[in-house]
Amino acid sequence: MKFTCERSVLLKEIAIAQEIIASKNVISILSNIYIEAENDALHIKATDMKVNFETRVPVTVLEGGATTVYGEKFLSILNSIPDGELEFDQKDGKIHIKPSQKSVRFQLKCIASEKFPEFSVSTAAFFDMPVKDFKNMISQTVFAVSDDETRYFMNGVFLEKGEEKIVMVATDGRRLAFIDKVVGAEIKDFTGVIVPPKILNILMRRAGDEGLVSISVTDKTIFVRFESYNLSSALIEGQFPNYRKVIPENQNFSLSVNRGELLDALRRVSLMVEQKSHRVYLGVKPGVMSVYSEESDIGTASEDIPCKYDGEEVAIALNYRYIEEPCKAIVDDEICIRFTGQNKAITILPVPEKDFFHIVMPMQLD
Repeated sequence: MKFTCERSVLLKEIAIAQEIIASKNVISILSNIYIEAENDALHIKATDMKVNFETRVPVTVLEGGATTVYGEKFLSILNSIPDGELEFDQKDGKIHIKPSQKSVRFQLKCIASEKFPEFSVSTAAFFDMPVKDFKNMISQTVFAVSDDETRYFMNGVFLEKGEEKIVMVATDGRRLAFIDKVVGAEIKDFTGVIVPPKILNILMRRAGDEGLVSISVTDKTIFVRFESYNLSSALIEGQFPNYRKVIPENQNFSLSVNRGELLDALRRVSLMVEQKSHRVYLGVKPGVMSVYSEESDIGTASEDIPCKYDGEEVAIALNYRYIEEPCKAIVDDEICIRFTGQNKAITILPVPEKDFFHIVMPMQLD
């Protein structure tokens, strides 16, 4: 195998491939990136046996062939070289890398391409939706996924088909994030599935805001295509909680507050919050929201910000991260907080209302 290509073109794709790889064992095929040169394109693949990645980039192929190279060192080499044309030549079980602008030469040992795992192909139809919409769905949910491995069925984002809609939900048992989007394309029915965050986070970081994303769901795998990329991931097995049971039907009180002012107040007050519980208090009375920490050996902090509220005075204790993270995901200037009492769930949503909301369970008032 022998080909030439621009370093900048290859670097981006190898960086994505290396994100997929979990193994750090030099002699493991799962530490390697598959590369195959043919028809003036380089086919790139990487896997951790749960998430698969593949793409193609334009190159000038002088001699076709395929091999695998140790991903971590391959990426380090590309990062160390300035932009310009690179020449790759595979022979004697090694790949030789020679940049046009420097006299340095690299040799990387290869593992035969035949040892690289085969990727499965979707047996279900794909449906399309704007990639910007799908990224928005991910951004509104993925941060609420549980990291408690004993509750593995909450370790991913729940994806299901509604009536002409796609629904995504995440929860860790103390909070819940919900969003749905109307999809114009006809969607084949599929049972609700739990998608691991890894594939979603890669799409968030790497996909642009233009064009479509194509999605296919089978019993055990989700397949995602965008731009020149094909991603797939094994799904998490298990029964996702009945999230509809925790969505409040009616809440007695409602207030609205500037999102930026609330985030700034949380940032400052959290400096004095006990870091094990992350407990912060929201005290509301007509026209004013007080954000404050509890008294401790270190000290305390409080800040008042204006809000639109004309109900009775009340205080609610919450994990400040559970307010901060949805507020960061929301891009609107103003947010609405709905609640019934000190020990009832609160709902956070944008003003004006959109197709998503966040539910947070309060903590005990100590």
